[in-house]
Amino acid sequence: MGDAMKVFNGMEVHDEVSWTSMICGLSQNGQGGEALCLFKEMMTTLVRPNCVTYVSVISACTEQESVFRCGELLHAHVIMLGHESNSFVVSSLIDYYSKCGRMDKVVMLFGSCLASDDVVLNTMISAYTHNQQGEEALKVFVKMRDANASLSEHTLTSVLDACGALAVLQMGKQVHDLVTKMGSDQNTFVVGALINMYSKCGDIDEACHVFDQAGYKNNILWTSLITAYAQSGRGPDALRIFDHLVMEKRFYPDHVCFTVVLTACNHSGLLDKGISYFKKMTSHYNLAPEIDQYACLIDLYARKGDLNSAKKVMEEMPFDANAVMWSSFLSSCKDYVNVELGREAAYKLFELEPHSPVPYLILADLYAGAGLWDGVKNIRKLMNENGVRKSLAGWSCVG
Repeated sequence: MGDAMKVFNGMEVHDEVSWTSMICGLSQNGQGGEALCLFKEMMTTLVRPNCVTYVSVISACTEQESVFRCGELLHAHVIMLGHESNSFVVSSLIDYYSKCGRMDKVVMLFGSCLASDDVVLNTMISAYTHNQQGEEALKVFVKMRDANASLSEHTLTSVLDACGALAVLQMGKQVHDLVTKMGSDQNTFVVGALINMYSKCGDIDEACHVFDQAGYKNNILWTSLITAYAQSGRGPDALRIFDHLVMEKRFYPDHVCFTVVLTACNHSGLLDKGISYFKKMTSHYNLAPEIDQYACLIDLYARKGDLNSAKKVMEEMPFDANAVMWSSFLSSCKDYVNVELGREAAYKLFELEPHSPVPYLILADLYAGAGLWDGVKNIRKLMNENGVRKSLAGWSCVG
């Protein structure tokens, strides 16, 4: 993009096309912050943005977490300049809000569309699937099929993900038939989604059959197959496939694959193997572990009862431990009745998730398991003081 920016800066006059082209290029190359700055500069001129400009700059907000908050301002701009009826602009806003987790805004936008065309409908399916609302995604999919609407391969992937998440095998098979009819059974991402859907629905044999039928097997599909075995409770088989692939040098694992491998070790209770794979990321593949791989290692230590090692990894890793890590660690502290570390984890969660009753309830269970009934009473009192409501049915404090 450096050369393109030089050409842009060297132009005497910038029109709608040059501004939009530059903003689009920056957005597509992962430079969302720069795209947004250029858009702000454009707004100081007499040139007005068009629909393509808005699609590009909203996409920049979607891809760059640091500029998420700017999306609502752009939405206001879109309304003021009268572009809210353009399906591509609406779709980009739906995508933006869905990735921010603002499904209320998504539903509002979708409901206000005068005519939901194929572009908007495809985006809605992705939005629902991304936010674990698989049933709603499938309702839109059925609506599109009834209307003979055009389906993108990205939409097929989203629908298959929804089928897998809901474990609706019959619907998944119908989508598989549609994939074949559309000639999308050679698309890597669609095939990967098919493998994932069958494995989540418990049909590992069909997942393997889909893999075997794939004309070209790349890293994405190999990772999908390893994931299928891991998800089906066959962790050792997943690890055997991985070891065979790397030994034959037919496969260069990435961060996603290592997350799957470490998860397989976790579910199989293979602590030593998990530690070995984690170290190989750096020593064999020059991959710096990311937060997902650290989370797997922490959970692996904690599930095996080595709570001190798990805590040490959390303290020494180059990331701040998030609520998911602390929650997993707290649950293991309860399982192994480690009051001291459990209390520390719970109080971390009180800070990270101040309105969640879960850490309070788990800590109370931990106290009860250790026979510390005064601690159970204190937790009830602390919940009242902090205005935290008990929302889990069937839980009660003893004492």
